[in-house]
Amino acid sequence: MAVPPLTRQQRADALAKAAAARKDRSELRAKLRSGSLGLSELLERSAGSGDATVTKMRVSALLEALPGVGKTRAALIMERLDIAANRRVGGLGVHQRRALVAEFERRANAHRARTNSRTSRTDSPSASSVSETGT
Repeated sequence: MAVPPLTRQQRADALAKAAAARKDRSELRAKLRSGSLGLSELLERSAGSGDATVTKMRVSALLEALPGVGKTRAALIMERLDIAANRRVGGLGVHQRRALVAEFERRANAHRARTNSRTSRTDSPSASSVSETGT
């Protein structure tokens, strides 16, 4: 089917609307990257609303915006959770959303456990006694 011809004004309006959508998605990714917005919050926000900013975002772009997740890790996570590579957030099912949230909660808990074990190792009595004796 052929695309109907657009007037210059219609084309300019469409370009402005597309630019605004890209800017909004970029701001969402920045909030995810900084940690001011969590994955579960974003998925909840997109589930109940028709917010095109979130629903039209690709899941891979969403995952890549999270700290510690790049293209490869995002692809592996999506494959493991049985999410198609070209899936958009609005097309995720309830079980896929839950699986994504559970995946990143599990990762956060593992990270906290590693951080706590490092802290306890440096606070151990043997480490402090070595530094006090100077040897």
